[in-house]
Amino acid sequence: MLQLGFSDPLFEVWAQRTLMNIAEGGCELGEVLSLAPRIPAGDTSAWHSEWCALASHLFEQARECQQSGHLISARQLYQRAATYYRTSYPLLFGAPTDPRVREAYRNEARAFRCAAQLFNPPIEPQAIPFENTTLPGYFYSGGEGTRPLLICTNGYDDTLHTMHYAHAVAAQRRGYHVLTFDGPGQGAPLIEHGLTLRPDWENVVGAVLDYILARPDINHKKVALVGWSFGGFLAPRAAAGEPRIKALIADPGQWDMLDAIAGMLKRMGAQDLIAALPNLPEEANAPIMQAVEHNPALKWTLVQRGFWVHGVTSFTEYVKALAQFTVSDRVQQIQCPVLITKAENDPIAGMAQTLFDAIQAPRTFKHFTAEEGAGDHCEAMARSVYHQHAYDWLDTVFKD
Repeated sequence: MLQLGFSDPLFEVWAQRTLMNIAEGGCELGEVLSLAPRIPAGDTSAWHSEWCALASHLFEQARECQQSGHLISARQLYQRAATYYRTSYPLLFGAPTDPRVREAYRNEARAFRCAAQLFNPPIEPQAIPFENTTLPGYFYSGGEGTRPLLICTNGYDDTLHTMHYAHAVAAQRRGYHVLTFDGPGQGAPLIEHGLTLRPDWENVVGAVLDYILARPDINHKKVALVGWSFGGFLAPRAAAGEPRIKALIADPGQWDMLDAIAGMLKRMGAQDLIAALPNLPEEANAPIMQAVEHNPALKWTLVQRGFWVHGVTSFTEYVKALAQFTVSDRVQQIQCPVLITKAENDPIAGMAQTLFDAIQAPRTFKHFTAEEGAGDHCEAMARSVYHQHAYDWLDTVFKD
């Protein structure tokens, strides 16, 4: 298994996540490897400062290249700067929002915006009206004329800038218009405005569709929605309530979140609590939190990320919040063709088959394997393998 040399297991996992961006110029392996000896295990302050220092160095180089007319070099440097700013702050997640998270996110957004202007054609920033605010997005043109559209929705902890690499560029090359966006509980809406995650993703995507379908260059009969990571729950939930979606990809497919909580309690040896879900007694908080304190990865997942994203302060509140994230009660309303994915070694994909079996619309299941290099969460170490199968499927669905 690939190891980058970070002595802290959680640091190693987050460093490896940057590698997905290599293929499209958003990361260099040597730059990532150079940081490992300088970051002590468990030192999140050193983690943050070293990644930011690298990002700031590249951002200044990018400005110099741009001023000298070396625009391709500037674009690539801005891209890598955005990736490294982004990597600097997830380990600082939690409520109240750490000022370093907010500053690093702003630097990430600024660097990506600078890169976006240097693509040909430029990637266009969007401000999507939503309730009393706007949601950030980017529009990628697939070329002249009326074209199909792919809308990309995030999960728990990435930003719309990462979806450039995960979804957008590969689809744009195939002639799709692409729209990436961050909704409540994601990216700027969470970090800058404190908007927490909500289960009614059909209303979020509905507002996105109201906005983007006003463009004259989109074929309304060929609008696809893809969700990755926790977006593999959000996208099916949205498609069940939004008939304007004509094709759906869930990478990986997911089911009701209460079932996921039950599985987590079982793995933690707390099976006796499952019968009480979702209304756990308050006294359940203490033993759960004691177990979490001794597991840095679980503490990050539940407390730093989960509590923060959902706007709660205890495990019992977290469970009640997650209980609202259901798809089983509406999955039969999905009317469009669906692709459900599952990677071999991805624990998040455990209920993908359950979702697939419940769908009554035309559906396809794709199992990615470790043998083909795509067995990890969201096929991140072989994302082009995912692109091949997902976009070949979408091309077939939208074939005239």
